[in-house]
Amino acid sequence: MNFANAFTPERMQEAWKVLLTEFPFAIWETVYSTLLATLLAIVIGLPLGVILVTGEAKGIRPLPRPLMSFLNLLINLLRSVPFIILMVMIIPLTRVIVGTSVGTLASVVPLTVAAFPFIARLVESSLREINPNIIETAQSMGATPMQIIFHVLLPESVPSLITNFTLAITTIMGYTAMSGAVGGGGLGKLALAYGYQRYRYAVLYLAVIVLVIITQVIQSFGTWLARKCDKRLKH
Repeated sequence: MNFANAFTPERMQEAWKVLLTEFPFAIWETVYSTLLATLLAIVIGLPLGVILVTGEAKGIRPLPRPLMSFLNLLINLLRSVPFIILMVMIIPLTRVIVGTSVGTLASVVPLTVAAFPFIARLVESSLREINPNIIETAQSMGATPMQIIFHVLLPESVPSLITNFTLAITTIMGYTAMSGAVGGGGLGKLALAYGYQRYRYAVLYLAVIVLVIITQVIQSFGTWLARKCDKRLKH
């Protein structure tokens, strides 16, 4: 199809019809899979990021060096695999967990696997921003490693964690668009299967615009929440 013919009044009318009928559910699928995958990735990545900081040789609770080397290697390996390849590689795992490798729920598994190493590194980065003097003060007062983690490290890094989690959400949302290429649902599937493969370019561009709007809303809310929780801005 000629690209110029993709934006004729007839095509635009067809795109508008798709926007009203198909887009609401596609948006729901995208938001649902993004938030669920982010939540699961945080459940795995947050404690892993804490371990990367507290378990190092000079950390508050040093762990065996081989274990730390293994964790760092695992995170680096998972982060180095392109997401679309990772989706194909873990299809057997996806089938074991959800019973199928196609659909919105199935896409949550590779999204989580791809996201938790990323979140672990973000958490590690946030915790390393904390002033070491605060930790030393807590240790001198007799605080245990667990008390330091829950009463010093995590509370002090809340603004940075919120900013980084917001970054993670927008990154995962980008992954959901790619998951449409291998059977995932949402706006990615709509853009590829209906917009690109059927030469309905108006639908393709509408899907991109909607994704940009959702991303901007999430980013703005995350920035506002991080500022709200930053104690330094209250003084």
